[in-house]
Formats: sequence, structure tokens, C-alpha cells
Amino acid sequence: MGIMLRAIRETDLDNIMHWRMAEEITRYMNTNPQLTLEGQKEWLASVRENPDVQYWLIEINGEGAGVISVNGLTRPDGRLGWAYYVGEKRLRSMRTALSLEMSLYDHALIDLRKQAVVSDVFTLNQGVIQLHLLCGCQITEEKKAHVWKEGVSYDVTFLEMTTERWQEIRKTKKYEKIVFPGLDCKNIRSMNEKHTQHE
Repeated sequence: MGIMLRAIRETDLDNIMHWRMAEEITRYMNTNPQLTLEGQKEWLASVRENPDVQYWLIEINGEGAGVISVNGLTRPDGRLGWAYYVGEKRLRSMRTALSLEMSLYDHALIDLRKQAVVSDVFTLNQGVIQLHLLCGCQITEEKKAHVWKEGVSYDVTFLEMTTERWQEIRKTKKYEKIVFPGLDCKNIRSMNEKHTQHE
């Protein structure tokens, strides 16, 4: 199995649009969007110009499978948010999920020298919460009725992986190393160090 990340192209947008509107994906997200291809093109143009976020297409064995993203690249506290989904059901696997998550920790906490990687998950999505815990994350908070979507309230669980914890447990984990291309690691590390000096 080969997992690769690359920049999103306009030719990917139709697939991304259908993945993002699929019920099995949206049920665990904050919104149930009704997307259009023109709207997707505008979205792609906006994220390309936004220094705070980065999106990649996930390819598995050369086939487009889903999307992974980070947000908070410019945050002064060094905390980076992330999210991903594999929209092609037949390409999903525990191995892929573990490799994506733990490679993201390598990239964020080692390459970019961020202080922590944080995520929030609908509490009913216990499979993903258990996956995060398996990777070594710790639950930091649970908020009741935190998201209101189409007349229904959802509890949300917040999780965190800190640099210190990842350095402690990383050697005990086995996963396929995935490269996160396209970010200027040196520039982001420099920005992190400047924020730290001014604290």
C-alpha cells in the first residue's frame, strides 16, 4: 500500500464535493453543506491564499481517496488543528488511518516545531475517538450540546497531542511514514520561535 499527499487541483474538486456531501461523512461534521463546483473553485482559491491553513489530497495506491488539512499555522500559541476524511470507502483501513495521524504528528510537532496538535470530534463518533487514543492522544475536554446542526445538538470531545508526549511515545509506534509536502518548515519554525521569544 502506498499513501501519498499532494496539493489539491481543480480536477479533484468534483470528487471532493461528492465526498464532503456524503451522509457518512457529513454526519460527523459541523455542517451538512450543499456544494457546487463553482463554489468549490472559489473555496480552493481562498485556501491557496490563506497562510493559516493547508490542504492536501490523500492518494492511496495512486487513486484519490480523501482530504487532510491543518489550520492554525499562524497561531501564536503553537497549537495546530487538523482534520481528515477518506471519502472512498473501499480505500479505508486502520493502517491508513494510523499512518496519516501519526505522520501528521511527526510533521507538526517535529518538522514545524508546533507545541500541540488538537482536534475535536463528535462524541458519538467513538471509533475516531478510540483511534486518536490509540495513537496516544489525550482527551482534554468534553462539551455538551456544543454543536447545533439541523435541529439537533451534539456533544463534542476535544483531544490533544503535545510535543512532549509525542517525543515520549513515538518510538513505540509503528506506521508508514507519509510526507507532507508544500509547507515552508523553516519559515514556520522561525515564526514559532519569534512568538516564543515575545511571550
